[in-house]
Amino acid sequence: MDRIQTMQVFARVAELGSFSRAAEQLNLPAATVTNAVQALEKHLGVRLLQRTTRKVTLTDEGITYLERCTQLLTEFEDVDALFQHEQLQPRGVVRVDLPERLAHQVVIPALPEFFALYPQLRLKLTATDRFIDLIGEAVDCVVRVGALSDSSLIGRRIGSLEQINCGARSYLERYGRPQTLSDLQHHRVVNFFSSRTGRDLGWEYMQDGEPRYLKLPGLISVASSDAYLASCSAGLGLIQAPRFGLEEWLASGEVEEVLPDFKPPPLPISVVYAHNKHLSPRVRVFVDWIGKLLAARYA
Repeated sequence: MDRIQTMQVFARVAELGSFSRAAEQLNLPAATVTNAVQALEKHLGVRLLQRTTRKVTLTDEGITYLERCTQLLTEFEDVDALFQHEQLQPRGVVRVDLPERLAHQVVIPALPEFFALYPQLRLKLTATDRFIDLIGEAVDCVVRVGALSDSSLIGRRIGSLEQINCGARSYLERYGRPQTLSDLQHHRVVNFFSSRTGRDLGWEYMQDGEPRYLKLPGLISVASSDAYLASCSAGLGLIQAPRFGLEEWLASGEVEEVLPDFKPPPLPISVVYAHNKHLSPRVRVFVDWIGKLLAARYA
């Protein structure tokens, strides 16, 4: 078994947490899989996996090796794909990260259409609101809402989300409905903090075409869009959020818009991927597909 095959075997054992399941999926004898990993550990001089009678887990060295291994295997797949005929179906795994609510409400419900078009592809999808290091975490592309700051990445702008100020009806009935910015001094907000800096992002509004920020008190700061909306629904304070995802709450009256003349600016939506002159077919078709999906709704 050559080095690439050995790495593929190790990666599958690590992914499944089982030698026997990896052997089944790879259609190899269990002894072959075990011997391949043992030979790899002997060659590297470190233990990559901890074995017990119940499970297989990665050691610290195994975690580091798996990260590099995944990157290398992905690059090997991409090199092969560069020379495939254009009409061949792209194949392999696309690693994607999406904002939570966008993933749950828009992208995942549309994925049956994607897999019907590209049955040879598989997705490894995470849904988070934190900053993702595409290179360090071996992620092929992400969808990001908000301004982009990393110039080493390529961002394809595909639309924008209208933002509004709002609060739960229970909160507004207790503390009143603000009519002006000065009224906000008598209110509290749910703060959203940056996962990169740990700082609250501040209350934003537009004045004379320029963004302005207010520092407002709050009982809670969160870094997740689901937690942000849940905090609003619980009456913990006012929030600023895309109208997308709030339609049902607004229609029911559970949440009300406030200060419509002092809305924050729209949030840009972008598909972001690493700078790569030869974008692999598997990533390119997903970037094109999700770009069209979101542009049709938010352009």
